[in-house]
Amino acid sequence: MRKSTFRIVILLPLLCINSLISQHQEVPEKPGIWRGGNSSTLDTQSILYAFKNGKFNGHLRHYFMSTDNAALLKDYYANASGGGIRYETRAYYGFKFAVSGFFVFNTGSSDLEQKDSITGASNRYEIGLFDIEDPKNKKDIDRLEEFYLKYEYKNFNIIYGRQLINTPFVNLQDGRMRPTGVEGVWTHGVLHKKLKWEGGWLYAISPRSTTKWYKVEQTIGVYSSGVSTSGQKSNYRGNINSAGLFLGGLQYNPKSNMQITAWNLLAENIFNASLVQIEVHKNVNNNTKVIAAAQGIHEFTVADGGNTNPSLAYADKGAKSYTFGFKLAVAATRWETSVNYNRITKHGRYLMPREFGRDPFFTFMPRERNEGLGDVHAFMARALYKIPKYRIQSAIAVGHFTLPDVQNYKLNKYGMPSYNQVNIDVRYAFPARLNGLEMQFLWVLKTNAGNTYGKDIYRINKVDMVLYNLVLNFHF
Repeated sequence: MRKSTFRIVILLPLLCINSLISQHQEVPEKPGIWRGGNSSTLDTQSILYAFKNGKFNGHLRHYFMSTDNAALLKDYYANASGGGIRYETRAYYGFKFAVSGFFVFNTGSSDLEQKDSITGASNRYEIGLFDIEDPKNKKDIDRLEEFYLKYEYKNFNIIYGRQLINTPFVNLQDGRMRPTGVEGVWTHGVLHKKLKWEGGWLYAISPRSTTKWYKVEQTIGVYSSGVSTSGQKSNYRGNINSAGLFLGGLQYNPKSNMQITAWNLLAENIFNASLVQIEVHKNVNNNTKVIAAAQGIHEFTVADGGNTNPSLAYADKGAKSYTFGFKLAVAATRWETSVNYNRITKHGRYLMPREFGRDPFFTFMPRERNEGLGDVHAFMARALYKIPKYRIQSAIAVGHFTLPDVQNYKLNKYGMPSYNQVNIDVRYAFPARLNGLEMQFLWVLKTNAGNTYGKDIYRINKVDMVLYNLVLNFHF
């Protein structure tokens, strides 16, 4: 046994005993729970030094969001304010400990529990700033976000506990107040300068817009579950059996201008998804390059899709889906433009629990997804421009999405019609005495491009609407 491992095995029980003793206080004594350790002769090799010289980070965030639906349909608005602290120790023989938490307050919103009087539809967007599992909660919205132990050795590390990761299938998701968190064992490594890998086993998830941590099998269905391929309301929430997610990825750079990425996700007893993506670029001059990329995803049901009873399963037995996409971009120092295409074939619905993260497609646009659909043609063009002198970044994206008919339940899980979407995103970083403060304004327009059969249930919170987002962030 290495000396470092021996020291940790010996020190951890002693630290626990010391903690219990230190919490006993006689009545006349002043509170000493947070008194810390003696640092007058601090040993730089001690565990106390590692804790005393760790790193703190803070984040304050305010988010205003408003949905303007079509005439006669209900509109909503919300204000959310919150903050959090993160702490990570210095390395102690390769080990680091980290903890972070975040709180949110509802600081002025419309009644997000009130349903639309015409359609009976619930609020879709604003409720996501708070806790979708407890809409009445306006003050006690908090979550222990990270709580992990990390071991690092050369080009390898392993993390155990609650953490944040970003992968094509499981990721932080696009903005609300807080991202999706995961719990499990996660590793990173560099095999050589051209090949990197990461992966692990995830057994619990705290989806964005929630405060609780759920087993993976309980996570699926926390968000809206849509309908089954037969058109009946999906009933898989709470009825799925799974040991969790086994996820791994490789990044290979055979040349300086080429990157190949491969990922595989096994949701044990439910489904398997694989992704391959290739990206190459060519320098036009010192400041400009052309980027071309292609992506393919194959997904199929594992076993019975989570339950032997088809009406309680997440995916139909024997189901499969295929998606592929392309991207062509030109990027320079201050600007970037791209045209993107994605196709989900007619073989079946592309299914990926929305609790896990956002779509990995090149055509993804914040505030809508193509998950739960089959037979999709998606087109998106985007232009971004930066003005470093004034700390401004602006982007516009325009998309057209041809989807199956809203009543084609076999290929349309959420009754989403074909649509057009425009996103305008402007960001500003404050200078000088307001350094650390950032502002973002996101304007989203979605218009109908399909048959809704005269039913507003296919329009409200989906199409013929405008969404306003104003976000203030302060990082320290």
